[in-house]
Order: sequence, then structure tokens, then C-alpha cells
Amino acid sequence: MIEIRNGGVASTIQDTGRSGHYHIGMPPSGAMDPYAHTVANALVGNKKEAATVEMTYQGITAVFNEDTVVAVTGADVSPTVDGDPVGMWEAVAVEAGDELDMGFATSGARAYLAVAGGIDVPEIMGSQSTYTLVGIGGHEGRTLESGDELPVGTPSDGLADLKDRALPHEMVPEYADEETVRIILGLTDYRLTDESREALCTEEWTVTPEADRVGYRLDGPDIEFVEREQPFGAGPDPSNVVDLGYPVGSIQVPQKPIVLMQDAVTGGGYATVGTVISPDRGVLAQRQTHDSVYFESVDVEEALDARDTAATYLEEATDAIRD
Repeated sequence: MIEIRNGGVASTIQDTGRSGHYHIGMPPSGAMDPYAHTVANALVGNKKEAATVEMTYQGITAVFNEDTVVAVTGADVSPTVDGDPVGMWEAVAVEAGDELDMGFATSGARAYLAVAGGIDVPEIMGSQSTYTLVGIGGHEGRTLESGDELPVGTPSDGLADLKDRALPHEMVPEYADEETVRIILGLTDYRLTDESREALCTEEWTVTPEADRVGYRLDGPDIEFVEREQPFGAGPDPSNVVDLGYPVGSIQVPQKPIVLMQDAVTGGGYATVGTVISPDRGVLAQRQTHDSVYFESVDVEEALDARDTAATYLEEATDAIRD
């Protein structure tokens, strides 16, 4: 059991997501940065599907009631155990009564806490992930608060075999102040003028304070649409189209772009002019408020190659931890 002393800004329980329900309007939820989530689990001997604590902008403070092994990955939140600094991207042994404390993120936006055995909350629709918009999953369907108690599962490996594990330094990601994110243009990029379509992929965009697990709202140049008489079924705003489904990662443009993330609505009537490819959504999820983002257009084959490359790299990382 873990007792939460400080829940941070927006900390939730997340796993690999609630797939298979998109057609009924249920988004996948799940960890926003799959690389950091999976590596955290590997460090403490868990399967990648095990639930972790996802912490946005600020870490939690927690006390353990039994000896265990933990790992903190993702954004740098300067973890300490009973006041002593401990490393990130490595397994750390803690004893019953120890207090793990983490501060505000100084690089990156989301950190992950994995505990040997995983956070053992009930599955809802096949997942332990929190979806706060409807209040399901995780711990009571909400962000963590002081006084919450989180059950922990049984470790798959002996704790003594876990405590020296670490991700090789060269595989620890660096979160720069600006980042390029690859996209596939479409489904309705035909609604943009040629100038705005070019600006989407060449101009600087900055992350706004409203960016969250539902959508990453970006600020940048004005977007202009091709003039037309709106078709039957579309709203009156130039950004409206006849309702369609939104792929996860799609870029909706109610004037300024919103990249739809893990907790986003699954459909609606705004033009979606591109989709962030799956291996780059974790990159975007580590952008802090006011960080810069650039979009780069790629085709489907390039996106599939990038997905394969990312999967291979993640497998190499988890193998390196176990060796």
C-alpha cells in the first residue's frame, strides 16, 4: 500500500490504455508517454501493461508501508527518499515508512512512478487507466489527492534482483525547448488555404497553458480556410465540417490547432487537418507550456517505418535493463 501525502498538480493512474471501445465514444486513455511508462515498469520487473502513476508538471509525495522497489522516469522531478536525492531512470529500493518526494518538473512535462508489482486498482472496460472526464478507472476515477491509499500488486521478481537495474545513459531521452513532431496531412486539410497548409508545417507553434490529456492547444499564426457555402450538416463556422470521427493524435483547427490526445472526444464537426504519428505523441506529451513545436509532414510509409523504429528501440531499452 502507498499513502499519498501530496497528489501534485494532476496525477493519475495509467496503464497502456483502454483499447477496443473507440466506436462507442470511449477514448483509449493510458500513459501519454509510452516510452517513459514502459521503461519505468521494466526497471521494477513489471510487464508493460502494469499501472503506473502519471504525474504532470509536479511529482507526488508518498509513503510506503512495506519494503519495495520503485522507479521514476520521464520529466525530471528531482526525486528524494527521506530527503536524500535518488536517481531517475533506475530502480530504487525503499523501506517501509520511507517517504518519496518529488518536485516540479524542470525538463519535460510528465513523470512516471512504477512500483514493483504495479498499482493494483480494478480494471474498468479492460484497463486500469483513469479517464477523469467521466470519472472511471484509476483511483476513484480522479486525480490523486492527499490521504489516498493505493494498493500494490505482488512483484514478479525478487526485490533483491531489481534494485541495481538502470536504463543506459545514452537511452535516457532529453527534452529540448523545441521539438519537431511528424504528422500525416488529412482528413480535411483541403479546407485550408495553400498558405495556411504550408504555415501549419513550417511555422513555430507554442504550447498553451490549456494543454492537457484531452488536447494539446497550440498558439501560432492565424489559420485561414477556403471560402465555400457550407454543406448540409456542417455548422456555420468556416472550421466546421459534416461530423466525422477523430483519430487519436488528430489536429483539430477551431482557428488554432488542438492535437487530440489520449482522453480526447472521438468525433465531432471541426476540420481535422492532420494527425500526429503515434511514435511522436509521447514527444508532444513532454512539451511544457510555452515550449515550441514544429510540424513535419510525412507520408503513411514513413509513419509506419517510424512506428517500427520506435518499437524496436523500446524493445532494445527494456532488454538493456534486464541484461
